[in-house]
Amino acid sequence: MDSILSVVTFLPLLGAAVLLVFLRGDGEFEQRNAKLVALLATSLTFIVSISIYTKFDPANAGFQMVEEYKWIAGLNYKVGVDGISILFVLLTTFLMPIVILACWGVSHRVKEYMVMFLVLETMMIAVFTALDLVLFYVVFEAGLIPMFLIVGIWGGKDRVYAAFKFFLYTLLGSVLMLIAMLVMWYDAGTTDIPTLMHHQFASDNFTLLGITVVGGLQTLLFLAFFASFAVKMPMWPVHTWLPDAHVQAPTAGSVVLAAILLKMGGYGFLRFSLPMFPVGAEVMSTFVMTISVIAIIYTSLVALMQEDMKKLIAYSSVAHMGFVTMGIFALNKQGLDGAIYQMISHGFISGALFLGVGVIYDRMHTRDIDAYGGLVMRMPAYALIFMFFTMANVGLPGTSGFVGEFLTLTAAFKANTWIAFGATTGVILSACYALWLYRRVVFGDLIKESLKTITDMTAREKMMMAPLVFFTLLLGIYPALVLDLIGPSVDALLENFDAATAGMAHAASAIAPATH
Repeated sequence: MDSILSVVTFLPLLGAAVLLVFLRGDGEFEQRNAKLVALLATSLTFIVSISIYTKFDPANAGFQMVEEYKWIAGLNYKVGVDGISILFVLLTTFLMPIVILACWGVSHRVKEYMVMFLVLETMMIAVFTALDLVLFYVVFEAGLIPMFLIVGIWGGKDRVYAAFKFFLYTLLGSVLMLIAMLVMWYDAGTTDIPTLMHHQFASDNFTLLGITVVGGLQTLLFLAFFASFAVKMPMWPVHTWLPDAHVQAPTAGSVVLAAILLKMGGYGFLRFSLPMFPVGAEVMSTFVMTISVIAIIYTSLVALMQEDMKKLIAYSSVAHMGFVTMGIFALNKQGLDGAIYQMISHGFISGALFLGVGVIYDRMHTRDIDAYGGLVMRMPAYALIFMFFTMANVGLPGTSGFVGEFLTLTAAFKANTWIAFGATTGVILSACYALWLYRRVVFGDLIKESLKTITDMTAREKMMMAPLVFFTLLLGIYPALVLDLIGPSVDALLENFDAATAGMAHAASAIAPATH
């Protein structure tokens, strides 16, 4: 049995164990070694993860490199990747060395800080590779702990409030998912995710508390999972924890939160909601698309009102995740392709934007937009890179941001023209807040005395940005790199979805004359 997935998953955890066992003290020498060990562990994880990509067969729509080990009481450790999950594994391993580089200026409890990120990386990779329901739930929830500590210990002045809000929102959302998982295990007799993806849960309408539940058990299970994934994305109106968490989180924490953790919600919809509860997904699709468009427009308007750079970018993330859920629940190929593409692209772009805010925050120790202006005079390299990612965030053709938005808008137009119209309005608003931010921070006269001695990006900061610039351009010019990889898995998902919903519709039409 090839154990490459387990190696990639647990390498960061091994690095964390090395730090805990062998590193003592908190002097300058120990701090530097902690950062070097974490950088080595994450870099090695990325290098090893490339072998997952080289061994992966894009023509195979099923799960590959599957590993399965029996636990106690029927609980299994089972992992594998398909064309969808492999991208999120690679995104995670690619970004984590950059995240560690962003931590280089930290001097408070550095060893523990590095350990938190290494543990978090293991949990995030495990979420995207888990093929057992119990394993998925355990790692999905366990990832809350290191992120809670990162925000709560190394965050800003209101870090404890933001950390608890983040923890409670995401944990409470997952309680319903746990209940739904128990129902699924009782109904199907297994916790194996590939088996559950082809199990037909009951979809007969029934009355509950005087309300007719269209889609029956499938709709209820869908809503239970939706509660968890909607908070994780986050979707409007359960998005309010995200701006607070971003503002209080350290730069590296914001990068992980925006670039990887938010994607778990979208991944959950693709892995669970559509294949396991197709009737429930179809019943709720218009509702989800509607609140997605509300999120796009509302949070874009809220972003226009912000005076804190991090908060503006956080609301921008909510808006861009609205395109993801809109694409997924358009329930067509362009929508699923666009949603996955948007998530990968947003990982690069949002991560870079938060890194960009961190660059000037490290120098000026403020995120207030009014505290800046005229940075192009002193920081030309920064102005160029920040402009590139601002335009990518807007969806400039030639960048990865354009491809995902274009595909999701095309899918929405096929499903509902009014939804597409509303989302397109959001694209215009995104240009307004992004360009407004850039003009106030970078352009204008250099009149503030505190900015007249500010220095441009260091070699380390440019090194963090360079790979993000490269992949944002590469995916904008050559989208087939992603689309060819996810194509067979997306096609298989849609075929199973269409077969399940068509079968249910046929059964309903056969029953209708008899009841009449």
